[in-house]
Amino acid sequence: MKIRGIAGEAATMVSGNLLAQLIALAAYFILTRIYSPDDYGLFTIFYSYIEVFIILSTCKYELATVVADDEHEAAAVSRFALRLNTIVSLALLTIALVLWLCGALPGNFSQLGWMVLLIPPMVFFCGTSRIYSFLYNRYHRYRQIALSENVNAGSGALLKILLGLLGMTPSGLPVGTVLGQAASNLNYRLQLRSLALPSTTKADHQAAALKHRKFPLFVATKDFVNTFSANLPFLWLSLYFNRADIGLLGLALTFTRQPVLILCSAFERVLYARGAEAVRQHLPLSRLVWRFMLTVNAVAIPTAVAAWFLAELVFSFGFGARWQGCGVYVQAVLPWVLLTITANSLMFVANIFSTQRIEFFFNLAQLLLRVAVLYIGIRMGSFLLAIRMFAAVSALVSVALTVWYLWQVHRYEKTLA
Repeated sequence: MKIRGIAGEAATMVSGNLLAQLIALAAYFILTRIYSPDDYGLFTIFYSYIEVFIILSTCKYELATVVADDEHEAAAVSRFALRLNTIVSLALLTIALVLWLCGALPGNFSQLGWMVLLIPPMVFFCGTSRIYSFLYNRYHRYRQIALSENVNAGSGALLKILLGLLGMTPSGLPVGTVLGQAASNLNYRLQLRSLALPSTTKADHQAAALKHRKFPLFVATKDFVNTFSANLPFLWLSLYFNRADIGLLGLALTFTRQPVLILCSAFERVLYARGAEAVRQHLPLSRLVWRFMLTVNAVAIPTAVAAWFLAELVFSFGFGARWQGCGVYVQAVLPWVLLTITANSLMFVANIFSTQRIEFFFNLAQLLLRVAVLYIGIRMGSFLLAIRMFAAVSALVSVALTVWYLWQVHRYEKTLA
């Protein structure tokens, strides 16, 4: 289990994700001249709900496909997850349609208007794509995963630009995103036969779901709390502050946190598969983990320092005067984003050692801290102060999680000795 082998597999996935990110980010040089900060603020609110609901739609059963004992069990649990995703998406569509027709959309949903009907199909396509991507990950089909990511980014960016030029603002952003994700989903389906999955029955699905019940009980609960708290600034602060400020913060995070999360997801998936294999064979993990951390941070830290000094110049020059102010938010969130790289990449440790219950309490504490600091920001009437305190407590929890992950690896290797 050499670091070069893992780096090679991660590089295949990251290179695809990197290309997808470059396509999406390059499109913003055009999109920011078509859509206003207020338009992007509305889209950020829309996508925040997607990230929250996607946890409920699959209950994180897609993770079980990686650690399933054999191909038959992996196929069974993935098919159970696909059915669950369909049921939840249809339920969301029914609720959204009734509320919209009755004119009873609550809170931020009222700002979305008819676009709230785009949330259920987006949840469905995202959930299905996640299930397929982890299934492909089990078979080390990283090129297919990268291809689907590129299809999503390319088609989504093109559609958002075309719809914007046709005057569909702000709806062009969510509509283009949904269609791009649907195209990615279709690409996964077209390649599914290459996996030659064994046939399964309904009883197999139920048995696999019951066996891996820790994922919905602990991982889904933990991820729901974590995702909800991460999107709390968009879901809560948008009720008290200008939507254009939400748009500026959203764009700042798009160019900082979002690429990092894609990078972490790629590394975490590869480390998850390799780590699970190492534990099954009673092999050590610490060398792999430490070399990974040192290599990644050797690149990440200088990049973050450069971004700190150049952020305002790059944003104001690249996107125009009306996007001036993004650099301030970039500086506010950079320490948190930097520490997230290690913490998120090591999340596989809790899944391998079945310590998701303890991990949940870390995320619950983070949610409570975030609620407290955002409340202070709201009471003081300062959006920027709220974001700075939000990023500070998030960075603190990331450090605590990283230390805890490393302690678990150390404890595991003591049992080997």
